[in-house]
Amino acid sequence: MPAQADPPIREITYLGVRISCLDVPAAAARIAARGATAPFAYVVTPNAQHFVRLGRLKDARFADAYDHAWLRLLDGKTPRALARRVFGLDIPHAAGSDLTAHLFAHHMAPSDAVTVIGGSDEMRRRLTDQFGLTAVKLFNPSMGFINKPDEVTACVDFVLAHPARYVFFAVGAPASEYLARLVEMRGGAVGTGLCVGSSLNFVTGIVQRAPEFYRRHGLEWLHRLLLNPKGHGRRVFVDSMPLLLMVADARRNPAAYGMAAAQRGPLEGKAEP
Repeated sequence: MPAQADPPIREITYLGVRISCLDVPAAAARIAARGATAPFAYVVTPNAQHFVRLGRLKDARFADAYDHAWLRLLDGKTPRALARRVFGLDIPHAAGSDLTAHLFAHHMAPSDAVTVIGGSDEMRRRLTDQFGLTAVKLFNPSMGFINKPDEVTACVDFVLAHPARYVFFAVGAPASEYLARLVEMRGGAVGTGLCVGSSLNFVTGIVQRAPEFYRRHGLEWLHRLLLNPKGHGRRVFVDSMPLLLMVADARRNPAAYGMAAAQRGPLEGKAEP
């Protein structure tokens, strides 16, 4: 008897973004099940900053990357809490850092090929030493590379030249999402792309995550702000805070954000690529 296909992934539209209703273990299992030679598909992890870029800044390039993502996993605990308390939407939480840690702990084998765009030689060394990986390829473009066509092309070429089961885009948002979309558009790549922020820095211990208390209560942003108020202040107060205005606006006019359909029930999601 042939193996039964996985059921379609449910989606809920929240603030105009279709969110995949998967928690960390379920998302990791779906990703691991795709295999090393599956046609390239990529995962994005919307947080408060992403919702603002999509809904208020109207970044068309970012929106296009989101529209073509295979999975859109809700990263931020603050957006999740607002979804539940303001709109009655129970969306699973699947932070990119937790997803990455789960993949390494439960699914990744030493022989799995891993390609990383971003990071450092120290990151590559730690991935090899800590997890026994035998095929880690890393390319680190320069700062601001996303606005340099030759470097963007070099990144895409590197992904295609180094086929991998897992492709980590570790160059920050929105560059990671832009780049994942460009790889998909080029065609011929394989594996699953993961736009998961600083997760490889966390999983290798290059950067320490917030203590469990902060993470459990959705206060990782506060921990980072306390450690680096100058560097993290803009992200919290300028790039993310407008989310509250978006939620208030969506509360008054849910149809403008696609919320009416979401409140009637989840939408059927995208099939496995």
